[in-house]
Amino acid sequence: MIARELGGDRRAQVLTALAQATGLWVTLFGHFLTPYSLEPLQWALLLWLLARWTRVRDDRLLLAVGPLLGLAALTKFQVILLGAVLVLAIGVAGPRAMLRRPAFWWAALLGALIASPTLVWQAVHGWPQLRMTSVVAQESVLFGGPGPNAVAMLLLAGLLGTVLVVVGAVAAFTTPRLRPYRFVAVTFLVLWIVFAVTVGRAYYLCGLHGAVAALGAVWFQERRGAGRRRWSWVAWPAGVLSVALAAAMLSASAGAADPAVPERIVGEVARVRDGLPPDQRDRAVVMAGSYIFAAYVDTADPALGLPPGYSGNRSYGYFDPPPDDHDVVIFLGRDPGLLAPTGVALRPVTDLGDGNRIWLGEGMTRPWSQVWPQLRTLVVD
Repeated sequence: MIARELGGDRRAQVLTALAQATGLWVTLFGHFLTPYSLEPLQWALLLWLLARWTRVRDDRLLLAVGPLLGLAALTKFQVILLGAVLVLAIGVAGPRAMLRRPAFWWAALLGALIASPTLVWQAVHGWPQLRMTSVVAQESVLFGGPGPNAVAMLLLAGLLGTVLVVVGAVAAFTTPRLRPYRFVAVTFLVLWIVFAVTVGRAYYLCGLHGAVAALGAVWFQERRGAGRRRWSWVAWPAGVLSVALAAAMLSASAGAADPAVPERIVGEVARVRDGLPPDQRDRAVVMAGSYIFAAYVDTADPALGLPPGYSGNRSYGYFDPPPDDHDVVIFLGRDPGLLAPTGVALRPVTDLGDGNRIWLGEGMTRPWSQVWPQLRTLVVD
């Protein structure tokens, strides 16, 4: 749809859609229910609305941007940065008339109102999302730092997608037909630099791949229209290879979603809990060093009868603490020292592999309600 707004013919539209559908991140995690799997659709819709307004100048399209921005901010905060950079890019590269439309600023206000509950929560709790920036950078450095991360942000577009994205980012500044849509390329380049310098996660740009690929597809269309067809035959073999690579990634993603892993872990937790005397079982708390393990417990088969999972890690640390009268602790993780503020003495009872164990203990000297802020951490164990 974005390629069509740019003047792309059927071939350009198909190439753009194929590039988006065979992106490596899309095929690896696009079928998961996570914030980062919803984000590419939200960003693509936002850019389609702006691209269509650029062509038809219908202010109702700008008003639709508001609810979309608000909902996207409730999903992931990166869209706030996207919105700010888009305003900058439109101011620099045009169409500046968009910024003079009252509908544009009404949309911004509506988006802020929809996002206000989570923004207020962040403010009240000291903006933990901002503190996550350094945590993400530390984790990303483990995979090579800014340089490799910048390359990965392109390669996650897939084989065909990477070619179209690189070509599109350049073509927006060299092709007169694409001049009205240069704000898309400017936004992409600015965010690429920002995320590279701050060592953001490599998938942060995936929401822009489709729109920039559309620029590239239309550039290739221009070449065909000018009779420069020498390398045009390469497009479809590249598409076939992209599909093959995407299929391989899709197959690999099945391993990441193997239900046997959480089933084995929660099965061991249930076994440990069921082995407790009745009086201890009623006072047992399942505490995890990582929010991932806590989520495994929360989504376990109800037939196992497990209590809710607790953790001080990331968002779990901002939920309510366990009841103070629950002082028998089943801990999942690598480092039992995370619970040192409680005074509980833990002993290993089951090896979960990869350095993780199930630990069991009791005898807390301080209640959960008192130590909960000390157990809160953004770093994954």
